[in-house]
Amino acid sequence: MRRFNYRLLARLTGILLLVMAAAMLAPLAASLYYADGALWPLLLAAATLATIGLLLRNGIGRKATYELHERESFWVTSLVWIAVPLGGALPYLLSGTASFTNAAFESFSGFTTTGSSIIPDPSAIPQSILLWRAITQWIGGLGLILFVVAILKRLNRGALRLYSAEFSGTQQRKLHPHISTSVSRMWQIYTLLTIVLTVLLILAGNGVLDSVCLALSTVSTGGFMTTPLGMSGYSHLTLALLTLFMFLSGINLALLYNLFTFKWRQLKASQEFWVYAAVFLLAAGSSAAAFGVMGNGWPRSIGYSLFHIASTISTCGFYTTPPPAWPFWVSVATFLLILSGAMAGSTGGGIKLRRLMTLFIYLRNYLTRMLHPDVVFTVKIDRKVVPGEYVNKIFGFVFLYICFIIGGAFLLTLCGSGIAEAFCLAAANISNLGPSPLINSLGASLDYALMPTAAKWVLIALMLAGRLEIFALLAIVSPSYWRLRR
Repeated sequence: MRRFNYRLLARLTGILLLVMAAAMLAPLAASLYYADGALWPLLLAAATLATIGLLLRNGIGRKATYELHERESFWVTSLVWIAVPLGGALPYLLSGTASFTNAAFESFSGFTTTGSSIIPDPSAIPQSILLWRAITQWIGGLGLILFVVAILKRLNRGALRLYSAEFSGTQQRKLHPHISTSVSRMWQIYTLLTIVLTVLLILAGNGVLDSVCLALSTVSTGGFMTTPLGMSGYSHLTLALLTLFMFLSGINLALLYNLFTFKWRQLKASQEFWVYAAVFLLAAGSSAAAFGVMGNGWPRSIGYSLFHIASTISTCGFYTTPPPAWPFWVSVATFLLILSGAMAGSTGGGIKLRRLMTLFIYLRNYLTRMLHPDVVFTVKIDRKVVPGEYVNKIFGFVFLYICFIIGGAFLLTLCGSGIAEAFCLAAANISNLGPSPLINSLGASLDYALMPTAAKWVLIALMLAGRLEIFALLAIVSPSYWRLRR
């Protein structure tokens, strides 16, 4: 049995904790500027993370060999996604913003880009903590592991294993033969989108801090909002900008990179993109029609439907005041979009459209084969054959996804939630959507702070399962995983 490379695991975790400490420099600067009283808690949190990070990186991980096997890759992925959000909870805890459970909930919700919040009035907390909330989403949006892959070129083949473990439930297109270069380009387009949206929001008349927080939350499809009324107080121009960038954030980042580098042929050849665009337009159009028929006014019905559908399909979770009459069809469409999510390789959550397309093609072929047994079919997407092993993996993923929703809903009902509310909460949080008008339409409350402690930890587990796409978490608790050899 090959020895477990725990030194490399410690080193990679330490590096990320150091990155978290460095990321607190921006909130520290904001705290100095606004004099909001959170300076010392942020300093203590940054010093704590830096100390632990240095001990892990230069102590336990000092003599680490950069030989990463599949066994370690799942451990790195799972441990990092637990250790870093716990470290990220320190600013909430030390500043007195939240208790331990609430701080952990807010931090996990941020890093997993879920957007569920235990802070009923974000405008009442220090501005620097508000900025930290948005930063956690932005860092977690593209993935903690992908940051390590981008900066540590010494991982070699281990980088590909980490990349595969991070996206354990889907196939990812690469932008370059070298995985670290591919990931670096993804970070570039991710950063560019954030900067462009920030500038546009400022030009639209929003404050600098507010624009930065909204841009970080939108591009990461996180959904943390800066006011207790959601997006209701913003101008139509601001909502239009957010609608556009939520739609863009639901597109595969590799495809976006090709789009911004004028390689439009890749976009034209992507079947998943055209399905994504068609689903968005169909859902938005039918929702606007449903709102309009119920007498809500056509301009408001169209504007709200575009914003709501973009927020839902991208799993961003922004919400604004809905029209007075809420059609049943909009609830159905919202729930289906929560489950489906956007394109594979985007920052959004959900099952992902590429998986659903693969299942649809496979089932269509299967039904046709029942009528014509001698015909041989293959599953093709973008004119490429999808391997049978990957199709089987999708069936397993969707089955587990549904099981997690049912199991999570069952546990939430034991914590006092109603059945309909429990299913919506479970589906929204495993899809990393978090807040949604659908929950309000059922008569439930979006105030997660009022939920029992046990219910919050159930939702945290669902957030992690959704962000890690289940397989990475299940791999490390499987008995066969511990019997893996070189």
